[in-house]
Amino acid sequence: MTSERRVHLSRSARPAYDALEAFSQTVGTIAAEAGIDDRMKEIALIHASQLNGCAYCVRVHVDRGVQAGLTADEIAQLPVWRESGVFTARERAALELAERYVYIHEEGIPDDVYDHVGGILSEQEYVALSWLLVSINAFNRITIAGKYPVPPRRGERASTDPA
Repeated sequence: MTSERRVHLSRSARPAYDALEAFSQTVGTIAAEAGIDDRMKEIALIHASQLNGCAYCVRVHVDRGVQAGLTADEIAQLPVWRESGVFTARERAALELAERYVYIHEEGIPDDVYDHVGGILSEQEYVALSWLLVSINAFNRITIAGKYPVPPRRGERASTDPA
């Protein structure tokens, strides 16, 4: 990470960021009302943030995921969820949808994915999870563009790599 000064979008256009925060709160409420529990929500948000390369949001949502009961092993298995047996069918559907929203520019949400995920999640859950993913993708772009720092926490080892 360079020390160059970046525009901090959340500070530079606060009304826009506040609107995004309000949007995030709204979709969180919609998700909870649709039956998306915190564990499944955080699984999807962590994975989308991983795929987008957003270290800042990964840290935030890993912390929230741990609070929601995710274990270190489950978090470590997110990048390899297709080969892992630690996630439920519903969580796997959420992970598949998360990937499709990150890479939506490639082929949208293909019919087979829509049908597969829709066969596992209710329509309300699908809608709520989709809005959560729209929200996290927006936050990922803000923090990546601004190069939000993710320094080591107290007591954690810092990288010895000079890059």
